Amino acid sequence: MTISMNPPSGTPTGTPGGTPNEGPRDGAKGAAEASATPAHDSMNTREMRRILTSSFLGTAIEFYDFILYATAAAVVFQHVFFTDTTPALATFYSFATMAVGYVARPIGGVIFGHFGDKVGRKQILIVSMMMMGIASTLIGLLPTTAQIGVLAPILLVLLRVAQGIAVGGEWGGATLIAMEHAPKNKRGFAASFSNMGGPFGAVLGTAVMSIFALLPDEQFLTWGWRVPFLLSAVLIVIGMVVRLKVTESPLFAQLVEKAEAKQVKVPIVEVLTRYPKPLLIGIVAGLSIFVCQGFLTVWTLEYATSHGLPRAEVLNVKTVSALLQVVMVVVSARLSDRFGRRPVIMTAALAGAVCAWPLLQALQTNTMWGFVLTLIVGSSLIQGTMYGAYGALVAELFPTRVRYSGASLTYQSASTFGAGFAPMIVAGVIAATGSMTVVAIGWAAIFLATTWAVFSLREGRNTDLSAVE
Repeated sequence: MTISMNPPSGTPTGTPGGTPNEGPRDGAKGAAEASATPAHDSMNTREMRRILTSSFLGTAIEFYDFILYATAAAVVFQHVFFTDTTPALATFYSFATMAVGYVARPIGGVIFGHFGDKVGRKQILIVSMMMMGIASTLIGLLPTTAQIGVLAPILLVLLRVAQGIAVGGEWGGATLIAMEHAPKNKRGFAASFSNMGGPFGAVLGTAVMSIFALLPDEQFLTWGWRVPFLLSAVLIVIGMVVRLKVTESPLFAQLVEKAEAKQVKVPIVEVLTRYPKPLLIGIVAGLSIFVCQGFLTVWTLEYATSHGLPRAEVLNVKTVSALLQVVMVVVSARLSDRFGRRPVIMTAALAGAVCAWPLLQALQTNTMWGFVLTLIVGSSLIQGTMYGAYGALVAELFPTRVRYSGASLTYQSASTFGAGFAPMIVAGVIAATGSMTVVAIGWAAIFLATTWAVFSLREGRNTDLSAVE
């Protein structure tokens, strides 16, 4: 599916058009014609509001689907798709299928990043949204293991892979299309709209699942959990209406007009060969963010409910925590535009290292106040502060011609190693040792690793994104 934008010379427009048979080179040319104007000096324009709304809404919808799966993995799937084993193994398998989606995210980042750097940001974002919507809707329609046997978990894994590939392409494009339209002194704030979409999507998904969790267990496990996945189809339609009206990134359009753009045949190869250091350090810089995501918003749900806390109340706490995280993402992004990305992230990471042990002690009280304290401090405040500045930090590490590929691979790899494996690893450590001491030490060490990594990177707040190198 190729959509080109063809406005009058020098005038951006939000009306989609183009020809069905237009090839990748023509699509890039159309993008250049659409966005030949420079980025706005103000964030308060009709076009900029539309771009930021698209960035926020698209990411929110994608993460609604992706995090909805994580919530279902914590409270549903072990009872529906892994019924022929012990409860401990069922939980482990359920988290393992969730991890598969995270493993697929860097693959999605590479695939969508390649075409995003060659064809344009906007067109790839449309494809990623459609892919996520189809996969999530099919999960809601999937028969159980009791109905079709081992084929059920196999299909579940395949659909989770599709989800991972889709969300792997979403974040990079949503972040860049907002950031590359924004004025230099507001890039962090613009980039944060895609990061705000993540926790807001989690809020929406958790809130919807919480409503159906009020059903009796038999009804909830039979059909109640499916409804939130089926609602994805409606959300995708809303997101597509907004996204189709967005103009292409002006920096990408300028790049298409340069001869240098034709030299990058495979963007990911250039990222791996010319920018391996910022790639690797950028991944380490994001690890603690996503460890918090997987550990605090997935594993702790299973821990809390298995230790007697009411399922609906636990999900409600997660919803409130995610809402507060949205606020912290905005505050953090604003601070990063004023003081820089590095000091904001390092301050939060050091606070996380100090708080790791006390938060786990609070969680082990097996009380609602202990669970609330752990989520609010660990997820809302500490993770939210790091997350708000991380999008701009990563995007500013790479030049325009490979920015989609480089930023996506960095972000999605950190997500895979952090959020993807954290619930499974913590569950395994607790099962093997029966103690959270090792978990606390490991969590603090990851915060310190993030501090070192961010300190090692250059500050990108004043970087000229239009520069080729």
